[in-house]
Amino acid sequence: MAPPDTRTQILDAAEHLFAEHGYRGTSVRAITDLAGANLAAVGYHFGSKAELLAAVTRRVIDPITAAQRAGLDRLLARTPDPPVSELVEAFAGPLFDEMPAGDEGGARTSRLIVTIISDPAEEVRNWTGPAEDAVRDRYLAAFGRALPNLSPEELWFRMRGILAVTAVDRVEVYNRHPPASLSPAAGEAARRWAITFLTAAMSAPPTGA
Repeated sequence: MAPPDTRTQILDAAEHLFAEHGYRGTSVRAITDLAGANLAAVGYHFGSKAELLAAVTRRVIDPITAAQRAGLDRLLARTPDPPVSELVEAFAGPLFDEMPAGDEGGARTSRLIVTIISDPAEEVRNWTGPAEDAVRDRYLAAFGRALPNLSPEELWFRMRGILAVTAVDRVEVYNRHPPASLSPAAGEAARRWAITFLTAAMSAPPTGA
């Protein structure tokens, strides 16, 4: 197998460091040192540190977004108004599938998502594109039909909660157990628990009702 090219090496190094230290806590020099590249390589391949972050984020998010889109397509092909439990499964399931317990890559993806959620750097807010926006809007519309009493603001808050709960759980699982001790059955159990919990959270009455 051929070694990874310079662009891939930079992406791998940046993903690792952004996940561990956040955007502002990661320097371009640290990325290129870890990648074994020169400083100019980031500008050549990505243009800027912010654009590198966007590329890193899209690389880990794209498979999740594609699976979420496919899951919703399957539900809507069967019924125009899927129940909340099936919408949660289609939206949250890919997060577990792409961040398996006991997998270093999955743990790094989890930490990166937590960074995206919590990092105050403005650059972290600018990575999304039309594909992510379209999937988000389609799920918001589907959840809105299933939960018509929720305000758009509270509905979006709860959807963000799905992402946060799943990512934090994956990080916690990785940090508490050596990868070799985690079985696929344990990961599947956590997936079922999360779907049950998140379905209940999404289905709760509107706040103040």
